[in-house]
Amino acid sequence: MAFDKFFRILSTKKTLMMHSDSPARLVGLDTLRSLAIVMVLMSHYNGYVRQGPGFGAIGSIGWAGVDLFFVLSGYLIGNQLLAPAARGESLNLRTFFARRLLRTLPNYYVLLAVYLLLPHSPISGEKMASLWRFLTFTQNIGMNYDQTFTHSWSLCIEEQFYLVLPLAVVALVGSRRSPRALWCALLAAIAAGMTARGIAFMNGKDVFAAPVYYSSYGRFDELLPGVAIALLKNFHPAGYARLLRYGNALFVAGLASAAAVLYGVMNEAPTVFLASAFGFSLIAASFALLTCSALSPSSLLNRLQIPGAKSLALWSYAVYLVHKPVFMALCPELQATDMDVDAPFNIIVVMAIGIFGGWLLYRLVETPFMQLRARSYPRGELNMHRTANPAQQPINYPRA
Repeated sequence: MAFDKFFRILSTKKTLMMHSDSPARLVGLDTLRSLAIVMVLMSHYNGYVRQGPGFGAIGSIGWAGVDLFFVLSGYLIGNQLLAPAARGESLNLRTFFARRLLRTLPNYYVLLAVYLLLPHSPISGEKMASLWRFLTFTQNIGMNYDQTFTHSWSLCIEEQFYLVLPLAVVALVGSRRSPRALWCALLAAIAAGMTARGIAFMNGKDVFAAPVYYSSYGRFDELLPGVAIALLKNFHPAGYARLLRYGNALFVAGLASAAAVLYGVMNEAPTVFLASAFGFSLIAASFALLTCSALSPSSLLNRLQIPGAKSLALWSYAVYLVHKPVFMALCPELQATDMDVDAPFNIIVVMAIGIFGGWLLYRLVETPFMQLRARSYPRGELNMHRTANPAQQPINYPRA
């Protein structure tokens, strides 16, 4: 109850209803978002505060929270782009890019400014990429584990994805409303990702080698299972509706599959090569099953409301950016006071500070820009241009 009250105090009704042009939030998707950020928090707590293993089995796979974010982003952005395409409406790329930039850049630039202003602080690594690399979202290329602002690598992958996917939708689907070419490109891209990791392994780099783990070619295919869900939803609605009838089966299958694949990746099974080449793609496929479950009204994910999950999901982008430098900044003080970093109360306090920092960024930076986005580039403008060809008018698909 105290935990729930904490989140209710921080997240007022005004805050939760702030984004007036946002669609209704699904409980299941918020649950997965909150799970993803908690996994990342645990991973970085182990790496920067505890500086050792902890939180049991889930603590050792906390890095996979980013993989879950990738799948969710693939679905959400894919759905925004493919829904108008399926209705025969041309995509307003100017509005799409403006909405994406207003969503992602303000928080990112604030954190980048903090790193630039504190080059020799506890939050800094041994080396920092050039400013132009950060401004072009290319710092993930050749990134090493000991560099400054390394957790920005996932933002690079997503920003690159935001650029490529709409162009692919326009080029491969366009006014034809045929998803075939996009399906082929999607499957080919997933195969290319697995091939690239296989080649990297043959050259002596497994999936956790920094040049692979942080790279675009090593991780971009994890967004594509989410796009596949959006393709299924918008171009094959009958099949999508049938799939969602099995929400709880998808939930169990997704959990079992994720557990098996993550065990294989962590233990290099069945072989090191197979774990390296196929591991990330299979993790994303497993998370896609969980995402499908979260989209099913009958799923346990949509019936079980976890206290604080909705708020944490809402703040997740800001928390992702802020929590790691907060943890790193706290480390000298924790060491000086000889605080027991394994004590449950101390873990809660440190985690809460990281989340609070994210909440501040959300309220002070993200929220005003999201309000600006809602006023300047309403969601409806994404698909305001309908094709003039009567044969290409939208079909009234049945609701899933």
